[in-house]
Amino acid sequence: AAVENAWSLEYFPVSVYWWKLLPRLLLEKELDTIRAAGTWKGERVITSKQGPHINVDGSRDDILNFCANNYLGLSSHPEVIQAGIEALQKYGAGLSSVRFICGTQDLHKNLEKKLSQFHEREDCILYASCFDANAGLFEVLLGPDDAVLSDELNHASIIDGIRLCRAKRFRYKHMDLNDLEEKLRESQSSRLRLVVTDGVFSMDGDVAPLVGICDLAEQYGALVFIDECHATGFLGPRGRGTDELLGVMDKVHIVNSTLGKALGGAAGGYTVGPKPLIDLLRQRSRPYLFSNSLPPSVAGSATRALELLLASNEIAQSMAAKTMRFRNGMSQAGFTIAGTAHPICPVMLGDARLASIMADDMLKLGVYVIGFSYPVVPKGEARIRVQISAAHTDSDIDHTVDAFIQTGRKHGVIS
Repeated sequence: AAVENAWSLEYFPVSVYWWKLLPRLLLEKELDTIRAAGTWKGERVITSKQGPHINVDGSRDDILNFCANNYLGLSSHPEVIQAGIEALQKYGAGLSSVRFICGTQDLHKNLEKKLSQFHEREDCILYASCFDANAGLFEVLLGPDDAVLSDELNHASIIDGIRLCRAKRFRYKHMDLNDLEEKLRESQSSRLRLVVTDGVFSMDGDVAPLVGICDLAEQYGALVFIDECHATGFLGPRGRGTDELLGVMDKVHIVNSTLGKALGGAAGGYTVGPKPLIDLLRQRSRPYLFSNSLPPSVAGSATRALELLLASNEIAQSMAAKTMRFRNGMSQAGFTIAGTAHPICPVMLGDARLASIMADDMLKLGVYVIGFSYPVVPKGEARIRVQISAAHTDSDIDHTVDAFIQTGRKHGVIS
C-alpha cells in the first residue's frame, strides 16, 4: 500500500520526508517481486573448508557438496594450502598497489610464466578475476571499425565486456555454425573480426563446436577467443582445456580463464595469447591498471595447483568415469540431464520454485546443491546444477543419486 500511495502527500505524516522513503519502497517492491516468483537466491553459510564434504550452518555435520567449481578437489589440497601459507609468510598479505606502481612481485611473474607454458601461448596477464579479464579485453582490442561475433548464451562477464567496446556487435544463435557463418558474411567490411565463445557453457555443460568455429574463422579471416573457466585443468588429455580436447590449440588466438575454479579455487583470472596483445593490455586494460595485484597467498596457491597439473594429468583423467557414473544413474532413474560428458550436470526441472524446494530437501538428506533460475538461466529452464569433482568417491555419487530419486519422487518429477 505504501508503494501504491507513494506519490500521495496525504499518505505520509507531514513530518516524514516521503521523497526520501520512495527509493527504499521501490526497492522493497522489487525484492517482493523476486520472492513471489520463487527466484530469491539465499546464501547458505559454510563453516568448514571447501571440499567434497563440508559443514553447513544449521544443518547436520558432513554434508556432501555437489555444486562447487572445485573440479579437481584442489581447493583443500594440502600442498596447495601450504603454498598459500608460505607465500603469505614470505610476501605478506597484499601489495597495497596496482601492478605498474609497486604491485608486481616475482611470484606474479612466475605464475604468468607457468600459465603461458600450461596453455602453450606466448604470454599471460593476471587479473583479480576472470570477470575482470573479460571486462578488460574487448575494449582494448576492438575499435569502431571492428566487429565482435558472440554466442547468444555466452557468460554474463563476456556480455558485459563486449558492451564496453565500440565494435559492431553480432550475436549468433547458440552453437549454430550456419548462423555464425551468416554473421561472418554480414561483417566482412570490418577491419578486425573476433569470434567469441565460452569453451564450455556453465549452465548447460555443453562444449562449443570449436573445430567448426575455427574453420569458419580461418575461412573468413577472423580471430577466435574462448573463455575456459569451466574447462581449464580437466578437459583434454592433459587438462589444457576445450581447445586441446578438440585439437585446435593452434587455431584459438586468445584464451581467458580463471584461477578460481579448478586451479585452487581462490580467486584470480588471466588472459593468455600473443605477446603484443598482452603488452597492450598491460598498458590500457582498465581492470588491470586500476585494481590491486592478486594477493600473494592466492598467487602461491594457484602456482602450486598449476605445478601439480603440469607434473601429472592423473587427477584430470579421473573426472570422466565419475561424471558418467552420475549422469548414467540419474538418466536411468528418469531425470533429464542437460549437456553431454562434462562434470556440469544440470538436472532440468523447468519450474523455479520446484528447483528451490528440491534443493532444500536435498540438503535435509545430506547433499548440498542449489537451484538455478531466472535471470541466471532463461525463464522456464530452472534446474539444479550438479557439479562432479575428482575428490568425490563412487559412494558420494551413489548417495547423491539416491537422494535425488527420493526427492524427485516426493515432488512428482519421476515415478
